Amino acid sequence: LRSRVGVMGVVEDELVRFNLTTRIHDPGSYTIRLKVFERKQTDDKPLAEADFSLMLEEGQKQQRVVMEVPGVKMWSPDTPNVYTLIAELIDAEGDVSEIETRFGIRKIEARGAKVYLNNEPIYLDGILYQPGAATYEEIQKHMHAMKKLGCNLVRIHIAGVDPRIYNLADKIGLLLWVEVPSPHHSNHISRANHREELLRMLALIETHPSVIIWSLYNEDWGIQDVATNKETRDYIIQMYQYMHIYHPQFLVVDNDGWQHVSLEGRLQSDLLTAHLYKADLESWKSSLQKLVDGEINGVAAFPLVVGDPFFYRKQVPLLVSEWGGFGFADYGGPQSAEEQAKFIREYKAELRKLPIAGDVYTQATNIEEERNGLIDDTHSGLRVPDGILKSGAV
Repeated sequence: LRSRVGVMGVVEDELVRFNLTTRIHDPGSYTIRLKVFERKQTDDKPLAEADFSLMLEEGQKQQRVVMEVPGVKMWSPDTPNVYTLIAELIDAEGDVSEIETRFGIRKIEARGAKVYLNNEPIYLDGILYQPGAATYEEIQKHMHAMKKLGCNLVRIHIAGVDPRIYNLADKIGLLLWVEVPSPHHSNHISRANHREELLRMLALIETHPSVIIWSLYNEDWGIQDVATNKETRDYIIQMYQYMHIYHPQFLVVDNDGWQHVSLEGRLQSDLLTAHLYKADLESWKSSLQKLVDGEINGVAAFPLVVGDPFFYRKQVPLLVSEWGGFGFADYGGPQSAEEQAKFIREYKAELRKLPIAGDVYTQATNIEEERNGLIDDTHSGLRVPDGILKSGAV
C-alpha cells in the first residue's frame, strides 16, 4: 500500500469512503483490511473493521472502498474528533503491507450566500498566517494564539510549511485554508509545475479534516495574463473541475482576491473573494456595500471576475479574504496596538451587518518588512485583546 489515503464522509450516514493506492509487482488475489480506532488506541478493539477482496494487476492502482463506522462523530473546531485508520494489503500467502493514518469526518459546503460545516451555517473568522522561518515550536504557539484571537480559520499564505501543522490543526480545532505556491510566470511549463505541486500537496494532506479550502492561485501571481489569455483560464477551469470530481470534500478558490474566472456565467470558484485594504471606515463601508451589491469593477484592485460575464445574485458566498493590515505603511491605518484594536472592532462590525460569509484579517505574525502581526514576536502573546476576531453567532 502507498501512504496515500483520501477520506470522505457524509454527515447523513455513517459511511466513510476511503481512496487507497496500491502498487504491486506480483499480480493476483489480494485482500484490503481496514481497521478504524479512536485516535491512537490501536491496542483496543477497533470501532469498525472490514475486508475487501480484489484481483490486482502489476503496477499502481487507485481503489475506493466504503465501510460503515457506527457512531462516528463529526470533526469541527468545537469538537475535533480524530480517528486512526490502519490499512493492510494482504497477499495470498498472508504477507502484509501496512499503513497508518489519522482522519476525521466533516462536510464543508458552499450553499447560496453561506458556508456550511456539517450542515450548519458557519461564519469564517479567519486570519492570514505566513510562518516564514518559524520553528515548529513557534508555529504551535502561533496557532494557539490565533485560536485565542477568536479565529476558527487560518489561511496559510502561499508557502511551504512544516507538515505537522495539519495534525496540530486537526487536534486543536482550527480550520485551514491552504494555497498552492505561486509560480513566477504564466506559461505551459509553470502550469505543468503548478499541477504537479497541487497533486503532491493533495497526497500529503487530503486526509486532514481541518483543511477545508484550497486556493489554486493568489492575486494573479503566476497567471498574470488570466484576463487576456484563454489558455490560462482553460487551465484554471480544468483544475477547478478536477478538484470537484476527485476531491469534493474541499471548497476551491480559483484565484484569490480578484479576477476570478467565469465560464458561461458560472464562477469557477466556490467562493467569490476580494482583498480590500481601506485606511478609513467610510471607504471600508462603501467598498463592502459595492461588494454585496454585485459590482464587479471598482471594488478591489482589479475586476473581481474575468472571462464570460458574471452576475452576482448571492448564488455563491462572499468572503473578504484579506483586510486590515493595520500597522503596515502600504495598507495605512493606525500604528498603535490600542488604535488597531479599535479599528478591528469597527471594521468587523461592518462586515457582520452584511450578507458576507467570512473574512481573513491580515495578519497573524510579522514577516519581513510587514510588521503588522497581532501576535508578539518575542513571546507569542497577543498585542490586542483576546477574542477580538470572533464575530459571534451566525
